[in-house]
Amino acid sequence: MARKHRFESPALQHLYDRYVGEDPKRQAQYEESVANAKVAMQIYELRTKAKLSQAALAKKIGTSRSVISRLEDADYDGHSLALLRRIAEALGKTVEVHFVPKRRASTPPVKRRIARKVSRSKKVA
Repeated sequence: MARKHRFESPALQHLYDRYVGEDPKRQAQYEESVANAKVAMQIYELRTKAKLSQAALAKKIGTSRSVISRLEDADYDGHSLALLRRIAEALGKTVEVHFVPKRRASTPPVKRRIARKVSRSKKVA
């Protein structure tokens, strides 16, 4: 899933550049991890907003508390659309899936934004 921006913090940008950089395999792993973390966070936020415990949500969708716990774990990558739909139904929501174009692998978006800011500031000075 492509992101519109990368990092606001130069320190985080440095870490991304150092450990992910231009390696397409690492970039794909990073993007997958971000997507998994977003799904996990959304499930957690919806469940807590509905004032349900993991056990209560599990009972509503006919599964165990440990399944809900795994789904709320950012490292879990086994989300099934069917299970996400069951969770959404139990919480009065729907699941939407969007396909977005891949971002260019050559330069992370923040680098492009920073480069534009630097070139603008040079023009002003």
